[in-house]
Amino acid sequence: MTTTFELDRQSLLVLDKILAGTTDQDLSRPTPCEGWNLAELLRHQVSENHAFAEAVRRGEAADWDAGRLGEHAYAAYAASVDDFLAAFGEEGALQRQLKIHENGPFVAEIAAAMHLVDTVVHGWDLAKTFGVPYEPVPEAVHAALAFAGMVPTDPGERAVSGAFGALVEVPEGADELDRLIGLLGRDPGWKLS
Repeated sequence: MTTTFELDRQSLLVLDKILAGTTDQDLSRPTPCEGWNLAELLRHQVSENHAFAEAVRRGEAADWDAGRLGEHAYAAYAASVDDFLAAFGEEGALQRQLKIHENGPFVAEIAAAMHLVDTVVHGWDLAKTFGVPYEPVPEAVHAALAFAGMVPTDPGERAVSGAFGALVEVPEGADELDRLIGLLGRDPGWKLS
């Protein structure tokens, strides 16, 4: 069985193919993340990647919103991915105890699963943003859906945390990716307008 961290690494490669040609003009593109354009989504990902890396190295991160894109958004994103992969790839990293956003402590393997969910879902966001096909790693989608099943579905709890939009119902028999997207508050049918 492939580890969660390896599935995340493979999934980050999928995102890189979508983002590699990003230009400054692309940064104002709308995304499925309500209220965020591409620049804001990338800044969020840069913040999270660096914070996850800091948390696994130090036990917790000082700031989960410190990411900056600077003059080259893709370069900032790629550097944050490298930082995340280096930190979680260190010998024994997945067995370390850490906190994520005040939660924990828990073993870093759980943090890797949290990051995998983010990677798979934001990969879908990015593909929709650019209007390109999304071809996630099937085993990664399956693992992300299994872990995301622990996310509260109660609208009140979601409103308090602010991390996820309201649950979006998907048709009976929907594939795992659409179920994951709907579970985390996105409409699988979202299109650029």
